[in-house]
Amino acid sequence: MSATRSVAAPPAALPRLSWLAPLGRALPMILWGAASIGLFAGIWEVLWAIGWADPKLLPPPHIFIGSIADQAKFFNTVSRWQIGSAQADVPSPAMAVLYTILSTTGRVFAGLVVASVLAISIGIGIRYFRVFGKLTLPTVTLLAPVSPIAWLPVAIFLFGIGNGPAIFMVVIALLFHMVLATIHQIDSVNRNLINVARTMGASKRQTYARVIIPAILPQLFVVLRFNLFAAWMVVLVAEATGVGYGLGQVIMLARNTFNPSLVFFTIFLIGILGYLFDLGMRLLQRKLLYWVPQGAEVLRGL
Repeated sequence: MSATRSVAAPPAALPRLSWLAPLGRALPMILWGAASIGLFAGIWEVLWAIGWADPKLLPPPHIFIGSIADQAKFFNTVSRWQIGSAQADVPSPAMAVLYTILSTTGRVFAGLVVASVLAISIGIGIRYFRVFGKLTLPTVTLLAPVSPIAWLPVAIFLFGIGNGPAIFMVVIALLFHMVLATIHQIDSVNRNLINVARTMGASKRQTYARVIIPAILPQLFVVLRFNLFAAWMVVLVAEATGVGYGLGQVIMLARNTFNPSLVFFTIFLIGILGYLFDLGMRLLQRKLLYWVPQGAEVLRGL
């Protein structure tokens, strides 16, 4: 009896440590990420130490990161623009940095959501409704090669100055390529899965809802993650010319005032935000696509 109790006791204690499992899986990625960034920063510091990197043009990390308090005051670009009907009043440099980061992040997130919903809906509609596809696909293919920067004047004409043109630019940067990616993924679905669904009496709508859409979502998440970086590039251009405040405006201010430390500090912030967005996308992917094996290539970070 005592032997039975001693064997049964350890499994009961295991669930108490189950919360450590995700941390254990993430720890190697965190350590390797820190090592990669540390190596890059170390090489930069060495080049500065031996005089190969001019600190006035390429300030090393310890300079532009160490001067955060001095650089934060330049993020108060919002105080020169009207927000709604009242003049913006940023009380402190720290709040200015936070407001600028949240403004840019919000535009990227809004454009990402709008582009994803539109692209998946249009892509499925093109393959689901034959007439709609014949009328829409040529136009999508025609517009896909156009650089998002070419749409900047159109964005300003349509939405003026504010959040509108930046969000529009993000949507345009993602929409057409994601539509074509959705169509490609639909065409690549294993025909055996579709044939089995039809054999079991599934209608066209049920086939799309139960077979095709679940089959294409994993790769669409990968496409969305890759396009996320393009969204960050585009929103900075839009902010620099069509918004008036945001990280893109800070970059333009740094260029106009020839402030390399501010440039690299802002680049540092953008890199962190992009990395966190990508990490969030991967975690969301693991959560939503529960039917995809954890060892699949689509969940390895590619």
